[in-house]
Amino acid sequence: MLKIKLFSFTFLFTFTSLLSFAQQYSTINGTVTTSDGKPAAYVSVGLKGKGLGNVTNDKGFFEIHSVKPGSYIIRISGVGIQSIEKSVTLTAGENKTIDFVISQNSNQLNEVNINKGKANKYGAQKSDYVAKMPISNLENPQVYTTITKETFNDQLIFSVDDATRNAVGIQKMWESTGRGGDGGAYYASRGFIVQSKLRNGIAGNVTSRNDAANIESVEFIKGPSATLFGSTLTSYGGLINRITKKPFEGLGGEVTYSAGSYDLNRVSTDFNFPVDKANHIYARINASYNYKGSFQQNVFDRGFFVAPSLAYKVNDKLDFTFDAEIANGNNTLKPFVFFYFPVKDLGFDRADQSGIPYDKSFTGDVMKQKYNSTTFFGQANYKFNENWSSHTSFSSSYSFSNGRGTYLFLVPNNYPPLGNPTAAPGADFISRADQSTDNSKLYNYEIQQNFNGTFNLGSIRNRLVLGLDYLRQNSDQLFYGIDSFDLTNKNGTGSNYNNFTEYNLAAIYAANAYSKYPINFKSNTYSAYAADVINLTDRLIALAAIRVDRFDNKGNSDRAGSAPKGAYKQTVFSPKFGLVFQPVKDQLSLFANYQNGFNNINGIDFKGDAFKPEQANQIEGGVKSNLFGGKLTGSVSYYYIKVKDIVRGYNGDPSNPNAQIQDGNKISKGIEAEVVANPLNGLNIIAGFAYNDNRLQNASPDVEGRRDAYSASPYSANLWISYKFAAGSLRGFGLGAGGNYASDNKIVNSVSQGVFILPAYEVFNASVFYDHPRFRIGAKVDNFTNQKYWTGYSTMNPQDLRTFTGSVTYKF
Repeated sequence: MLKIKLFSFTFLFTFTSLLSFAQQYSTINGTVTTSDGKPAAYVSVGLKGKGLGNVTNDKGFFEIHSVKPGSYIIRISGVGIQSIEKSVTLTAGENKTIDFVISQNSNQLNEVNINKGKANKYGAQKSDYVAKMPISNLENPQVYTTITKETFNDQLIFSVDDATRNAVGIQKMWESTGRGGDGGAYYASRGFIVQSKLRNGIAGNVTSRNDAANIESVEFIKGPSATLFGSTLTSYGGLINRITKKPFEGLGGEVTYSAGSYDLNRVSTDFNFPVDKANHIYARINASYNYKGSFQQNVFDRGFFVAPSLAYKVNDKLDFTFDAEIANGNNTLKPFVFFYFPVKDLGFDRADQSGIPYDKSFTGDVMKQKYNSTTFFGQANYKFNENWSSHTSFSSSYSFSNGRGTYLFLVPNNYPPLGNPTAAPGADFISRADQSTDNSKLYNYEIQQNFNGTFNLGSIRNRLVLGLDYLRQNSDQLFYGIDSFDLTNKNGTGSNYNNFTEYNLAAIYAANAYSKYPINFKSNTYSAYAADVINLTDRLIALAAIRVDRFDNKGNSDRAGSAPKGAYKQTVFSPKFGLVFQPVKDQLSLFANYQNGFNNINGIDFKGDAFKPEQANQIEGGVKSNLFGGKLTGSVSYYYIKVKDIVRGYNGDPSNPNAQIQDGNKISKGIEAEVVANPLNGLNIIAGFAYNDNRLQNASPDVEGRRDAYSASPYSANLWISYKFAAGSLRGFGLGAGGNYASDNKIVNSVSQGVFILPAYEVFNASVFYDHPRFRIGAKVDNFTNQKYWTGYSTMNPQDLRTFTGSVTYKF
């Protein structure tokens, strides 16, 4: 509470001081237009040599605040833009308007401006990362969804985890646990598990709640993507790539305070400033403090997040970027209910029939853990000439946790230790257990070198990336736990309910032997890849790519210093092909792709032969649009993924019950459709629908032909509609509403265990905001119908009930 009061006082003091400061200084505003009269969006406007400036919005409008009285030179600049300078003299408190016209027309500006079409503020038409080269969405045969910072602002989203509800076909399975090595939230995409492990296209693991303080946008890249991103940080369902805010030319920022249900208190800041008077070095600091409790007892998460960044432009050819992400805090795991006994013995097969109180954590006090992560990034960009460039990136990350990881599992009332093995099916008990981490650490180091070039072979244009990548992982993780602290009534009553405490748990560990699960290994991955985007004509584009990956696992050991065991090496080739045809150039494209993913597998089969890497191959086709000047973008696609060489149990040798064979398959196919639209000025829409069908083939008889229990709901949909008044007395006022739907989800699905279902749900959310050039006020309500619903990764996890949040931002 003291920290909350301190942060609140700091915020109010800063707010008051900035208001007083603003009254003594002047403001410069104006518009920048192109030679054909169109708004010049997202170009830099600054006071030469003073480190003050800003960026034009989608209407070409700019404002520079907090300018002292005096004479200045205003400079318009940007990539591919001929700079313009004008002189201006200001008196105290004066507001001066100065307009500019740049020599480029709107088409020329759009060629170099990655924010083209920002009237459709929820849409992003270009990415530097998906193909590891700057190509537009219509030119790319791969499907991806981008969630922009404007979406975060309108919905008052403070974490990447919550932003996923706007991505078609992405369903959250597990909340973030905060455990070192595997702490980030788990999602499902196209029938496979995905985590957020990349940042600006390179390794950037997350330990805990994924704070959005420094997020510019998030890319959800679909399908097996090992060709360009490897296998360690991706899955067959795709990958999540976080794009961070970068320093820009100018001085400015914002401070935000938010509060809401379950004791939510959050303070965040974004501050950009020049380091030198020559405007060669700029810095930006994003930071936040976030505390939130829960609708469940004894559950909370408190964390600090700091993300400093520095950009140094040496000259027109060479620039550097250095940044970091530092997070630390403590939390309790949200209760997960596991299923270790056949669900057919429970007497019910749905979460809404379980009779477990929705608001119970089943602990007598807070069972917490400490977590932290520190990641450093660096990039050097060198431009050889107009056609060739070099990009060298480095990432070093450290993930840590220490503390409790309590969990629950349902126990049938005919479980023998209860003394009534002949009882009728039913579950009256919950077993309370623990799996803690003991100073668990995971280190990631990655170095990536890309060369990008553009050249012609005759009349055929080629855009090429040649890459080298080295990734090292050092794991020093130790999990330990007890299988059962005790049995308690599932309805949360009884004399023993409050005895599951840190004190009693520690006493059990001190007096009894317990299980330890070390995960100690070192691995190196050496990779080379090449990709070429080939313009066969101005409307027909082909993509061809290949990767060779050498994986070297040094084996597993323990903290006692035992010799590593299970070392192995594997080499894998991963190809990728795509074809795009634009029947209406730059507006409509038909695409098809073949994509590959793989996983390195250790061990031997029943004959003693070493396993080979497991492979996934995807074939996909569909249509993408960018109509009405970027106001209507979207895609519809059908995909078919076949995973082969899955390892499964082999029952052909009774003398070796643990024998395995590598002949299993998984088929995952489906449809995804997405629309991001700006049909009217101020009206923005995000809508998506996804269907996934998957089946296990050549599997054990227990699951043969069944849907994978880790695949999430077959049907899902998302919708968000926002309107912001652009004129009149309500100018700047906006409101939005939307929600998510997911069908029944079978989280247990086998012959021996039975079937257990998380029921279908519809969750509705709404927000209202007022956006002024100097401040922003917003409020939202999530799950306003107060629906009880569950998600799960083979577990049932109750989700937040109705929550209210309010936020105020001061911009400077």
